[in-house]
Amino acid sequence: MNLPWHLYIMATLYILAGINHFRKPKLYLKIIPPSFPNPKLLNLISGGAELLLGILLCIPASSQYAALGIIALLIAVFPANLFMYRNGKAGLGLSKWILLLRLPLQLVLIIWAYQYTFFIK
Repeated sequence: MNLPWHLYIMATLYILAGINHFRKPKLYLKIIPPSFPNPKLLNLISGGAELLLGILLCIPASSQYAALGIIALLIAVFPANLFMYRNGKAGLGLSKWILLLRLPLQLVLIIWAYQYTFFIK
């Protein structure tokens, strides 16, 4: 099975985002809601998941599973995006309208990943 070229764009974005969790952990630690336990571990898990899922997207035998994993990951990290919007310090200096725009962007990313699952033929 040949994978579409745009799947590699998605994979690259997740691989780079995953790497960034390890390069700049403070950036991600700021956006984890304080009610979540062990932010350092959560950052490592989410960064590792992004990296692994991005790689798995590039492998035809696992790409559909990886797309489902990305959907689950996007749902799991949504509270961080909401926290960024609601909390000035977590917003990383971004304007409120950009932070607000990020919320529906998660849905767009979910729909993009959904295109590569078993459910679409």
